[in-house]
Amino acid sequence: MNFKLYLVFLVVVTNNCANGLKLLLVFPISVKSHYILGNELGKGLARLGNEVTILAPFQDENPPANYTTLLLDNLAKYQPGNNNQKFNAFDMENISPYLQVFYLYTVGFEKIMEAILSHPIVQNLLTSNQTFDAVIVEQFLDDALKGFAHHYNVPLIIFSTIGPNVWINNLVGNPSSPSYIPDMFLNLKGGEMSFYDRAYNFIFSIYQNVMLYQLFYPRQSKVFQKYFLKAPPFEQVQYNVSLVLLNSHECIYEAVPHVPNMIDIGGFHLSALKRLPEDLKEFMDNAEEGVIYFSLGSHSLPSTMPKDKKDIILKVLGARKEKILWKWDEDRLENQPKNVMISKWFPQQEILAHPNCKLFMSHGGLLSTIETVHAGVPVLALPIFGDQKMNAIRITQKGFGLSLTFSQITEENLENVLNEILDNPKYLQTAKTSSALLHDRPMPPIKIADYWIKYVVRHKGAPHLRVAGVDLPLYKYYMIDVIGVMCAVFLATSFLVVIVSKKLVGICRSKSCTNTNIKMKNE
Repeated sequence: MNFKLYLVFLVVVTNNCANGLKLLLVFPISVKSHYILGNELGKGLARLGNEVTILAPFQDENPPANYTTLLLDNLAKYQPGNNNQKFNAFDMENISPYLQVFYLYTVGFEKIMEAILSHPIVQNLLTSNQTFDAVIVEQFLDDALKGFAHHYNVPLIIFSTIGPNVWINNLVGNPSSPSYIPDMFLNLKGGEMSFYDRAYNFIFSIYQNVMLYQLFYPRQSKVFQKYFLKAPPFEQVQYNVSLVLLNSHECIYEAVPHVPNMIDIGGFHLSALKRLPEDLKEFMDNAEEGVIYFSLGSHSLPSTMPKDKKDIILKVLGARKEKILWKWDEDRLENQPKNVMISKWFPQQEILAHPNCKLFMSHGGLLSTIETVHAGVPVLALPIFGDQKMNAIRITQKGFGLSLTFSQITEENLENVLNEILDNPKYLQTAKTSSALLHDRPMPPIKIADYWIKYVVRHKGAPHLRVAGVDLPLYKYYMIDVIGVMCAVFLATSFLVVIVSKKLVGICRSKSCTNTNIKMKNE
């Protein structure tokens, strides 16, 4: 019997290896949450029989056998905000979206691309005899890195850490009307927007695209041309996208258009649950009134939050009947209440899956949002910067939680919002409904990703999935020439009508005067 099982296992493994691909993943951003997604995508694809190589600034401690990390060390210093002791995420709450866009598109990322492409590891890879079947690049202000796909003459697949957005839509011709789809940098509710919100969103979308095409893309093109000397024009490579993998799902994001080569795989990073550490398990098992889990993610240090806000949070949470798990970045929390347990790290998925977890107080990061929806736990979002504010709006819109910005935190506000979520069953019910939607898919999202990656490789980049709009210049895509001609015709017609009307009025007046004079003479 054991021999038969061994044969079955051997056949399955052999079949996976035979159908597996050689994949290069490029995830160079030195931010832990970005690496987690790239690493989980790479490991998931490797477990499905593919041979995966990932360019990344971190390294997995226990990778699969067919998973190789090419470590891009010493890049953190080039990332905006990294290794800068003056940087404090809590200071960015009220930063202007116009300033954010200007900063991101002009500061630092050209140097980051230079640092990545000139890195000895990358240069050794590019000059080696390595071959790949496809290249997957994280789409995060790193368009010059699409040159890897041209270098290896393979399909280009881009991965978005968030849902559809201006960085993606422009590359695949995906429609994104500002009439109901807010820009990712704006704190606007999607759907039926007010006149003011639509006008603001429209104006900002113009600004966003001007900055992209006039400032950001030329800088990326410059770096691209420097390191991929024999490549065609940058625009030709940049828009040659075969597949887009989106870390999103409609139960979290609003329903928006997707062109055929855009695929949602949100939740692919979720792993099989492990047993909680004994001390943590005992803490949660004995929480008769439930547990509130509080984490601000990996990029925001809770110890750097304003003291007045920290004191308010401590006072409110310390007075709660529930027990509190607080992810704290230091060994000690001053004035720590008795019902609060702190740790620099918590097994988040396992905590959220525990039946006594009643609420997740989160920064509103997308990974955390997906994990709380997966577990069916309501959330109180405390957004700070980036996409967190937009995620917080979606959490409120979808109905599985509420949000409160740090500037809005007072004892009364915090108490009221906690009581509302924990005492009103609608938030838990909606969280459970959203969880059911996230689980209701034909296959696990990592297998969906694997299928479509292999699909575009089988079909030589799957050009039949590309919409014609991606090849149109902007003036044609937005019908500016047609609208311009129609406006010109309308104005010309209006001008002629006015001229003719004046002539006719003049003629009529002239005839009227003549008739009057004749009549007067006859009298």
